[in-house]
Amino acid sequence: MSQRFYVETLGCPKNQVDSDKLVGTLLADGMRPTDEAHDADLVVVNTCAFIDEARRESIDTILALDEQRRQGARLVVTGCMAERYGDELAEALPEVDRVAGFGVPLTAGPSSAGKTLIPVSSAPLPELDLLNLPRPRSASPWAYVKIAEGCDRSCGFCAIPSFRGPQRSRDIAQILGEVDQLGAREIVLIAQDLASYGKDRPEELGAGSIVRLVAAVAERVDWVRLLYLYPSDLTDDLVDAICGTGVPYFDLSLQHVSKPLLRRMRRWGDGGRFLGRIADIRRREPAAAFRSNFIVGYPGETEADHDRLLRFVEEAQLDWCGFFAYSEEDGTQAATLDGSVDETLMHERLAELRELQDGITASRRDELIGATVDVLVDAPGVARSVREAPEIDGVVHIGHDLVVGEFAAVEIADALGPDLVAVGGDARAEADGSGDDR
Repeated sequence: MSQRFYVETLGCPKNQVDSDKLVGTLLADGMRPTDEAHDADLVVVNTCAFIDEARRESIDTILALDEQRRQGARLVVTGCMAERYGDELAEALPEVDRVAGFGVPLTAGPSSAGKTLIPVSSAPLPELDLLNLPRPRSASPWAYVKIAEGCDRSCGFCAIPSFRGPQRSRDIAQILGEVDQLGAREIVLIAQDLASYGKDRPEELGAGSIVRLVAAVAERVDWVRLLYLYPSDLTDDLVDAICGTGVPYFDLSLQHVSKPLLRRMRRWGDGGRFLGRIADIRRREPAAAFRSNFIVGYPGETEADHDRLLRFVEEAQLDWCGFFAYSEEDGTQAATLDGSVDETLMHERLAELRELQDGITASRRDELIGATVDVLVDAPGVARSVREAPEIDGVVHIGHDLVVGEFAAVEIADALGPDLVAVGGDARAEADGSGDDR
């Protein structure tokens, strides 16, 4: 009888793709999945190590699954914490049977704690980590596709390059093959530095490879979405390519708007440049939706910097925003900076920004009441339009009679905070003749 496995995934969409690749490898090895950790012969935790809160969640999850697993089952820790803290993690958690990093280089042999740091599967890892391993067909109408691993930037707050390595872009043909295999109606392209796709392989992939990739994926699926984009690489050609897919959704990695603070972050841009670019995109596509994230309390952030960010949020009127408290990370340039912000003040600033953005998001959702929009049905009673990215934005509540995995034209009748409520639901293929050939 084949053994069973259970995989718990923490962190970002990129980790979810890694888990899918791992699942594909375990299935190929003859194992069977289970939804219950206590039924598994192999329990895998794919960890996140981006900030301290994520690391605490990872540790708590590992300990909880250790209590749930049955006698004789193996507990394996992988993902970012395994890559960044392999030996330390193995020594601190005697409950764990194996610590297995995904990244390059991959440590083989015993750690200082006597545990083994090797791949979960006995099969050797390919040249590009997990990127080109097979994965199961998508269980939902949408799917993430990772187009590159690693990052060449040196942002002051980020430790990702230290354990994920430099950028390594996949071949376009490999990406398109994965898109076809997944069978999803919407593909969400992801990477640590999405718009820099292909820059590490200029002779093979050439200039503007991200634009060509977006166009090629758009020929295969109904919707293509990009998460996320470094603002300096958002070229006119890329803007046009995104708008040309019919999903004018722009997830911009801004982090702050104060020029002095951004330079301390080793980041490009300032509030004026960002506002100008957003306005330019809205002139091209008035229906464009915008998301961004901002760090609050970065070392050296002054009250004037905070006020600049408040003004920017008010003026930009972005659809979605995330605000995160600065987390000091070992080995980063930011950890050496002076000007630490008092934790109480940091959380006061966070609360002020979140309250402001909640009102803006609610107002922008209210503006959609009465409009007829196309939605993709993700689950019974739940759908999304092009304005909502899966898992991170609001949803559209619909009737349970609409078929999962299909498109429908619905009328927005109400807004409940970030969510919308729709009535009706004519199948889009019947309404405008599209969708039959997808």
